[in-house]
This record gives sequence, structure tokens and C-alpha cells, in this order.
Amino acid sequence: MLSLAAPTGPGWVERALGRLDEILLDHAHCEKKAASTALALLFRYPEHDFLQAPLSRLAREELRHFEEVLRELARRGVAFRRLRPSPYAGRLFEAVRTAEPARLLDTLVCCALIEARSCERFRLLAEAVPEPGLAALYRGLLAAEARHHGAYLALARRVAPEAELRARQAELAAHEAAVLAEAPPWARLHT
Repeated sequence: MLSLAAPTGPGWVERALGRLDEILLDHAHCEKKAASTALALLFRYPEHDFLQAPLSRLAREELRHFEEVLRELARRGVAFRRLRPSPYAGRLFEAVRTAEPARLLDTLVCCALIEARSCERFRLLAEAVPEPGLAALYRGLLAAEARHHGAYLALARRVAPEAELRARQAELAAHEAAVLAEAPPWARLHT
């Protein structure tokens, strides 16, 4: 369902469990960036009516998730601060083609892949985190990430025929797996 080319390796869960506060801090930044990305697409493609309402809803939900994670950080006594971001998203978006409508298609597919990876990792965290409250937070966000994955793919279906979408999805999923395989071993949601 999530269209990932490779699963997360067990080493990531071990790193994450050893640095949960850092994972949460990174998670907050990821939610904020996800909202920003949805808004950027609204501004970049005002002529595409089919993008406007779904991406607006998605941006609001991402900001609500940002606020949820901020509350969890505050509960844990962790101040929100700058954090060196993972190179994951930047490297993933390097594969986006520059000519339209391929650029829009690729961007939507990359966003879907990021949501899919987040969904997979939230499931892993929900199963492994020993703190019931934190596990519940990740279980609660899991369904939203899966829904966002599906929303981005539904929008991509408005840009390209299904066969073209599937082919590009497979190519970008393979690229995403390679990006993860080369990622530094930091405690980040997407490394």
C-alpha cells in the first residue's frame, strides 16, 4: 500500500529509541516542513484548482500535528530549537524533473513517498517505544500519514495517466530507497 521500494532497517529503530527526544524534535520540524511544502505547491500552481482545497486541508492538518509534537516536547521538558536537518528530502527532490507537468507529478510522488516513509516509521515507533503516551501519539499519527500518502497519489493521478504514474512512482521509490541507504546514521525521522 505504501509504495516503498525497501523497508526501514532494524538499525534505525535502535538509533531512534536511544535518542527519542531528538527524534521528536526532528519530527516537529518535519511536520512544519510538510505544511510548508503543501502551501508552496498552492502558491506554485494556482491554476490547478484540483490542488487548492486538498493541499489547504493537508497543510492545516500538518500544522496540527506540529502542535501535537510541540506539546509532547514541552511535556518532556525539551525546548524546540534548530536542528541540523537530514539530507533525505533534499536528496529525494533532486530526482524531480524540471519541465512541467513532469515537475508537478514528480513533486507529488516525492511527497507521497515521504508520507509513506513517515507512516512506516511511526508504526515502528508505536510498536517499539516503551512509553505508552508516546506510543499512542505515534499510533494516532500513523493513519494521518497513510491518508496523506494517498492524497498526494490521488492528486498525482490528476496530472498523469495511471501507467505513467506507476512507472514514475517505481523509479522514485527506488531513488528514495537509495537515498536512505546512503543517509548518515543520525537520530532523525528520515535517515
